Amino acid sequence: MQITSLPSRSEWPALLARPVQSTETIEKAVAPILAQVRESGDRALAELSQRFDKIAYTGKPVDQAELEAAESQLSDDLKAAIQQAYANIRTFHEAQKQPIEKIETMPGVTCWRKSVGIEKVGLYIPGGTAPLFSTVLMLGIPAQLAGCREVVLCTPSDHPAILYAAKLVGVTKLFRIGGAQAIAAMAYGTESVPQVYKIFGPGNQYVTAAKMLVAKEGIAIDMPAGPSEVAVYADDSAVPSFVAADLLSQAEHGVDSQVLLISTSKKLVEMVNIALITQLQRLSRQEIAVKAIENSRAILVETEDEAIDLLNAYAAEHLILSVENAEAVADRIYNAGSIFLGNYTPESAGDYASGTNHTLPTNGFARAYSGVSLDSFVKKITVQQITEEGIRLIGPTIEIMAEAESLDAHKHAVTLRLKSLESY
Repeated sequence: MQITSLPSRSEWPALLARPVQSTETIEKAVAPILAQVRESGDRALAELSQRFDKIAYTGKPVDQAELEAAESQLSDDLKAAIQQAYANIRTFHEAQKQPIEKIETMPGVTCWRKSVGIEKVGLYIPGGTAPLFSTVLMLGIPAQLAGCREVVLCTPSDHPAILYAAKLVGVTKLFRIGGAQAIAAMAYGTESVPQVYKIFGPGNQYVTAAKMLVAKEGIAIDMPAGPSEVAVYADDSAVPSFVAADLLSQAEHGVDSQVLLISTSKKLVEMVNIALITQLQRLSRQEIAVKAIENSRAILVETEDEAIDLLNAYAAEHLILSVENAEAVADRIYNAGSIFLGNYTPESAGDYASGTNHTLPTNGFARAYSGVSLDSFVKKITVQQITEEGIRLIGPTIEIMAEAESLDAHKHAVTLRLKSLESY
């Protein structure tokens, strides 16, 4: 891992740049796929699935018998682990439910909000070399808690753990479709795939580009997202082997993943580099991790204040604070997707089973976006009710404001009501 010592603030943008391809190039490749699915539906899905994923698309969802059979293909240990993760994630997200609170803004004027699950949502789970059944839990559980009526899941994978997790979270229809064509199918609807109102889930840069393009057409998406990333801020209280393991756990996601180590200790950085070399030899995905590490760097800074400024400038998807005063530092972080405190809180805990959601904003979008939560799957509808006393009190205010904006009908809607009460 290359080390940059004491960079000036003018050097930060170049140091913190993500290793991503040109968005314009990717969108040019994705746009024809979206158009083909929009125009030709299932016929396009069959052709594209065969071309890109070597899947024979049947036009039918995975049936209940296959979902049931998946359970028998998993070890008892894996099923127990998935069930424990399910329980923890559900507990954390269930606590995000908010009871309706009616607010009387003035006598006789009452306002409140109610949460309503988005009626139709689509979940995308990538294929590739890692079967991301954990993401099925992360997306399916809040959808289940929100009360979404139709939950469509698309994935090119046939891994039994994905099918088992899908059954556990109550997915209503599961289709074996991958890539940009899966996003198009959920966005536009086809003869077999229902159109949804919001699309969730990670993917490569082509899937991300597809989500961004359909968002321009009015289909809601969870967030802009791209290759996974982690930043670790470590001082001399950190355990070098732990830090190296955290960096590698993110680097093995893909060659375009990025890991960043920030420290005030040169000795710590050197020890982490030694641990990286040792641990890399043991990884089954060593080749991927090595390429990701090439996109990454360690940055030495002089002070904690400078480290915190650098971390806020980077806005990491995952931020690990392996420092003595981790909680105090976390209070000063305002740009991050998810924060992990101390030596015994690995990022992989959040990826799988601690309870927080691992679907998080990447590529600096943590400056403005939150990770997926229960709120991601609901709409907040405001409700208000005004009594006779209330309209008497608030009516003149509305009349004056409407008249000032030259909206006579607005004023008249209130004046009529006030006049009808004059005889009381």
